Amino acid sequence: MTVSIDKCCILGIGRAQLPVTDFCIDGQTLSSVPSCRDLGVIISHDLKRAIHIAQMVTKAHQRAKAILHSFVSRDVALLARAFIVYVRPLVEYNSVIWSPKNVYDIEQIEQVQRRFTK
Repeated sequence: MTVSIDKCCILGIGRAQLPVTDFCIDGQTLSSVPSCRDLGVIISHDLKRAIHIAQMVTKAHQRAKAILHSFVSRDVALLARAFIVYVRPLVEYNSVIWSPKNVYDIEQIEQVQRRFTK
């Protein structure tokens, strides 16, 4: 299996600065980034979950809004099932890894369901 060099990057974790030397694969220099996506979870250089939660909540709000605009029927059971099928997997994916600890992050996630059921 070959390595896709375009998808490779360097993520320095912690406060320490990366060494000045360039990292290369097959003569191509790898870029240094402040955060990257790995298996669907965004990991930042300080290991905070805020970036991942913000993007996940934005995507969940967009899907919830699309559900509300797509269905003419306002049957509660139908809308609840659509929410469970299309929105909750976004919010629950890898939640063991990025489990929020800050009150603000928890409220952001819960706001998705509150806004949908309003």
